[in-house]
Amino acid sequence: MKKITVIGLCLIVAAALLAWSCAPGPNAAERTANAEGKIAGFWMGIWHGLISPVTFIISIFSPHVRLYEVHNNGGWYNFGFVIGAGLFLSGGILGRKNRDRRR
Repeated sequence: MKKITVIGLCLIVAAALLAWSCAPGPNAAERTANAEGKIAGFWMGIWHGLISPVTFIISIFSPHVRLYEVHNNGGWYNFGFVIGAGLFLSGGILGRKNRDRRR
């Protein structure tokens, strides 16, 4: 193997190990109801993703506001959150396509 290929492979493996080691652990509150008896699902995930930039700023100053709902139903909430954040940050409201179209 060429030296560049070996170095590239080592960098990819190192990046993968670093990403895996920094991943958060399991959520103990997942699939458990909050104090009101509710569990956030896909649609709440989309909503929380859409408002995540505002929620992040508020969470810096308030200990009672969190960026992410821990009482969720798992994968569907996560999927909705990613879609909502993606719509707001890159693919929708503030997306590059919209800026290019206005010019």
